[in-house]
Amino acid sequence: MTDGTLLDHISRLPHGKATFKQLVKELGAKGELRAELEPALDRLTETGELVELRSGHFVLTANSREFSVGRLSKHRDGYGFLVADKPMQGVVGDIYIPTASAEAAMHGDRVLVRVSRIEATGRADGEIVSVLKRANATVVGEFRVVKRGNFLVPHDERLRDWIEIPEGMEIPPRPAETDRVGIAHLRIEKPEDLDGFIVNVEILNFPGNGESGAGRVIEILGRPGDFGIDVEIVIRKHHLPHRFPSEALAQAAGIPAALSASDVKGRRDFRGMDVVTIDGETARDFDDAVWVDRAPNANYLLHVHIADVSHYVLPGTPVDLEARLRGTSVYFPDRAIPMLPLELSTDICSLRPQVDRLVFSALMEFDHQGDLVAREFTRGVIRSVERMTYTNVHKLLEGDAEQRERYRPLLSRFELMREFAMVLNRKRVRRGSIDFDLPEPLIEFNEWGEMTGVTRSPRNIAHRIIEEFMLAANEAVAAHLEAAGPSIYRIHEQPDPKRVMEFEEIASHFGYSLGIGAIPVRKFSYADKRRDGQRQRKDIVVAEPSLRISPRHYQKLIAQIEGKPEERILSQQMLRSLKQAKYADDNVGHFALAAKSYTHFTSPIRRYPDLIVHRLLGGAGPPAAELGPIAGSCSQSERAAAEAERELVAWKKIKFMEGRLGDEFDALATGVTKYGVFVELEDLFIEGLIPIDTLPGDRYTFRESLRKIVGSHTRTEFSIGDKLRVRLDRVDEEERKLQFAVAKQERPRTSSKGNRGKQAKPW
Repeated sequence: MTDGTLLDHISRLPHGKATFKQLVKELGAKGELRAELEPALDRLTETGELVELRSGHFVLTANSREFSVGRLSKHRDGYGFLVADKPMQGVVGDIYIPTASAEAAMHGDRVLVRVSRIEATGRADGEIVSVLKRANATVVGEFRVVKRGNFLVPHDERLRDWIEIPEGMEIPPRPAETDRVGIAHLRIEKPEDLDGFIVNVEILNFPGNGESGAGRVIEILGRPGDFGIDVEIVIRKHHLPHRFPSEALAQAAGIPAALSASDVKGRRDFRGMDVVTIDGETARDFDDAVWVDRAPNANYLLHVHIADVSHYVLPGTPVDLEARLRGTSVYFPDRAIPMLPLELSTDICSLRPQVDRLVFSALMEFDHQGDLVAREFTRGVIRSVERMTYTNVHKLLEGDAEQRERYRPLLSRFELMREFAMVLNRKRVRRGSIDFDLPEPLIEFNEWGEMTGVTRSPRNIAHRIIEEFMLAANEAVAAHLEAAGPSIYRIHEQPDPKRVMEFEEIASHFGYSLGIGAIPVRKFSYADKRRDGQRQRKDIVVAEPSLRISPRHYQKLIAQIEGKPEERILSQQMLRSLKQAKYADDNVGHFALAAKSYTHFTSPIRRYPDLIVHRLLGGAGPPAAELGPIAGSCSQSERAAAEAERELVAWKKIKFMEGRLGDEFDALATGVTKYGVFVELEDLFIEGLIPIDTLPGDRYTFRESLRKIVGSHTRTEFSIGDKLRVRLDRVDEEERKLQFAVAKQERPRTSSKGNRGKQAKPW
């Protein structure tokens, strides 16, 4: 009996409830089948798919109005929210977990929650019933020696409990082996020597319900100010696998670098074609190579050759198991954690120039409207003729004499690439694909690895060429696999109506709209308890889930704001109104790309889903039942990597700003709340807060209905989009926050009837 069969049976019962005796009778569970039933119920209870209310009485959580399963997100003040796996009927947003109940688990834990109250507004409260899966097997932080003993103070402020380090568990057996940042020369012989050091601790007893946890030190990382310590902390805080097992390293080292006759046998030979790679100047691994030509009927021929990682990394091998665990490569500003060992990622699999390399190729033909008219997928072998960079391709296409002379044999090929890329782009625009072109920050470092500034990352026609070709290949593969059977897709779901409504309010401040008409809403009024114990009436508006929005609505608004002063702020707010893309075995399409089918095929060196797609294309993919779990774990790995990358960048920005206290900057107001005005420095892509109680010349209050901060006497306003001159007043490295103050007040702007926020700003 499979777990799925058992869940399916219980789901058909009244209220999704059943007793053990009832299941034995209805399923005819006798002998071996009955012996399988008990372990199956135990497994489903451990995962939270079933709840055992009392001995032998089970209820299905998926259809329950009482229980919910998900991830606990804790606030540093102790309370938390359940981010549910599946939405619960009647509940809007996350489920609030009060401090007393949230103490039972740690931030990030997967928990089962009993919902105790659902208000008319859809807000819900709950209590933790059980911890299903711990998120923090290890915790990184500062080792402290105090009178009560030795403790770890977690680096993550949401892990509020100090972890006790019992006697004899303070120093790893061989600390030199765990050294990460050059501390092997230090003699650490007793716990007092570790006071103030950053260490990584394995949890032996988890804290909860008033009990402090206990653990043992497994790594000594260094002192708080040591070079590179920030990267080491972030890696461990987000539990990123960063050391390859010896078995994986041995497997990679044993793979021959040169191709043999058997490697090439049966493959299409593309070595006589002028295939090229186009990447950034600092790229070390080259996943993709491209070639474009005209067909005899004047159609466009596009070859996208992708590193054939699946030839070297077979299912179930040490390298494959580690790649699945990692899910993705992680890219920090000054280093990377690759998904594959370096022998594979930067050499054997990488499509280096003038070297024979194995590829999985998408061979496509498009007409002059950009419609795909033929496709073929085959294993092949290539020899890249040039390792091109975005910069050189851009210069060549812009008429740079030196570059055009240097790459004269390839000049017509690149010009055809540009022509065809724009054909593909126009096709995407016609169908409604959203194209956000926000400037990306590029952090600069000196020779000692210290951050020296932030600049705008360059983006040119060469980036567009590769982007369009990779999108075309991914879509072609997705359509092929969808017709062939089960697969993994890259999906992007419809946006949440509530987020869309919030964006519409912001856009209206600037005189814009998505043009979706009236949003169906429900309005509520309720009493909210304040911190002083008094109750006050509040109104809440909830968008109905029936709202359907097209990517064309976003596309048209992007076109309207292009080149306008408010483009940057509105583009960022639009992005926040959209859901995050993820991997899934159920294809629901890709909203932002306006694509019915989309997947990831083009980066198997750095993304595990791409490797699975290659195996599916080659007819050796995993069973259909495994695709969902693989997609889910890869989505989680992607989120963890993105969060780690963002945190480290934010940390480096904070360190960079420590030496700039008192300096003034031009800034843009990116948000207003009851706490104050959030600003982004225009030249540095750095964010911070102007607290509301520091705003000059008046006493200010936040008007939620207007989304503005307004002075009580002068009626001076602060709102999203205001340009301000600010001064850096405070740097809080512990909380990674910057505090600014308004540096100069030229002429206060006062509120006026009918103001739509488009007049000149006063700051």
